[in-house]
Amino acid sequence: MANALVSIQILPKTKDNEDIIPYVDRAIEVIAQSGVKHLVSPLETTMEGELDQLLAIIKEMNEAMIEMGSPNVISQVKIYFNPSGASMDKLTEKYR
Repeated sequence: MANALVSIQILPKTKDNEDIIPYVDRAIEVIAQSGVKHLVSPLETTMEGELDQLLAIIKEMNEAMIEMGSPNVISQVKIYFNPSGASMDKLTEKYR
């Protein structure tokens, strides 16, 4: 069972103020390739899994931004950690 929810908004600096969307698309691709449950929202993406795994994905996302040519990256991260279990569905079920 997952023990964490992690939401991330990644803000890579781009060369010559180029469009940020291809960078964001690549960051979401990193998440999708990891296989963790995730939900893409307009301003952030939330992942569900083991905290150590989710933090490693964030590291990989940041590295992917640099590989694409970004000189630096800001990542805004929110973490919900519950050793007895964490679930996006459970936290939002009353709203669905």
